[in-house]
Amino acid sequence: MSAHTPPDPSLAGGPAAPPRRVRVHHLTELKARGEKITMLTAYDAVTAQIFDAAGIDVLLVGDSIGNTMHGHPTTLPVTVDDLIPPARAVARTARRALVVVDLPFGSYEAGPEQALATGVRFLKETGVNAVKLEGGRRVAAQVRALTDAGIPVVGHLGYTPQSENLLGGPRVQGRGDDAAERLSEDALAVAEAGAIAVVLEMVPVDVAARVTEILRVPTIGIGAGQQCDGQVLVWTDMAGMTDWSPRFAQRYAELGEALGRAAEAYAADVRGGAFPDEAHGFTR
Repeated sequence: MSAHTPPDPSLAGGPAAPPRRVRVHHLTELKARGEKITMLTAYDAVTAQIFDAAGIDVLLVGDSIGNTMHGHPTTLPVTVDDLIPPARAVARTARRALVVVDLPFGSYEAGPEQALATGVRFLKETGVNAVKLEGGRRVAAQVRALTDAGIPVVGHLGYTPQSENLLGGPRVQGRGDDAAERLSEDALAVAEAGAIAVVLEMVPVDVAARVTEILRVPTIGIGAGQQCDGQVLVWTDMAGMTDWSPRFAQRYAELGEALGRAAEAYAADVRGGAFPDEAHGFTR
């Protein structure tokens, strides 16, 4: 053991040291070292605890909760009030991960003052570490206002779900020289305004690689290739909770099928009288 290495309390029978909290500066350090950043969505304490213990660096309380948990066809109906409880649950549970919450549609577009009010509310009422918003140059002033107030901001470019009506649905963005140049300029604008990272969604691989190269802050890809500094997935896509998932989302398990089988087995045991048995009954 190095003289500079503190003793491990667990080796002496004491409690294990708490995990090191991921902070804003750690993301930039990971980029500098060429180490990939991991991000998953989380909407409740159960999944937050599991992903945090698994070593996921960033947990995103996304407005994707509208599609995945609330039954909406898009993220547009999601409100700040919808996101406060899940953000609070994830922030209370995570011991290591940096917790980020989306600013939902309609909560920051009016300008810096609205964005700041929304960001302050999230930090005060939930305990999250940062907020995320969609857009480039058009929201640079909002990013600056939040950053100046001490609220870390993650940007989001490429396919931006809150603008899906304008974009014509989920389509790859940044194709062609002009579009690629505009996306690069947007990325620089939000980074210069103070963003700590930029999500690139459904962007051509070469464009994402170029943006990653020119930014000093990390890029987090989703359907944007492996040259980004990190990757994010909606956890229900990653875990195979539904019959369909985007083409760019690798399914690392089929938890939806497993959960369905468990529910069927439970129902069969209850109806057949096999549950509860003596081992699972309650006696005084």
